[in-house]
Amino acid sequence: MANVNIKFNGKDYLLSCDDGQEESLKKLTSFLDKKYLELKKKLGNIGENKLLLITAIKLIDEHFDLRRRISEQKNKLDDLSKKFKELKSLAINYKDVKEGEINNLNNEIDNIKKNIEEANIMYENMLDKTTESLEKIIKNAETSSNTQQ
Repeated sequence: MANVNIKFNGKDYLLSCDDGQEESLKKLTSFLDKKYLELKKKLGNIGENKLLLITAIKLIDEHFDLRRRISEQKNKLDDLSKKFKELKSLAINYKDVKEGEINNLNNEIDNIKKNIEEANIMYENMLDKTTESLEKIIKNAETSSNTQQ
């Protein structure tokens, strides 16, 4: 345990604290002394005990107000976290739906390409057959024409 000399309300006190907590105790005491002196200035000399009680009540009120605001902020953060999770879920679902649509469109494109290729092959086959038929007709016509001469 460490001993610390502090000053409160113009008086010196020797207090004990855990080792390493000396500076923290000095800061806390300085803060308390400042609050005490502010109230003493506002309320006048109403007695040290009453002034200490009012100071303690004021500090406790500030403490509870701070806890309430922290709790409100935590609730707001929790709400934001829930909304973010919902938004993230919606975004993931939207992405999944769009990926499905893209896959379907790619499949349709592949089918169209396949149909075009098949149609091209059929067209080329038809042209080849038509060409062969025309060549036969021309050949037959030439043969007939030669035999008639």
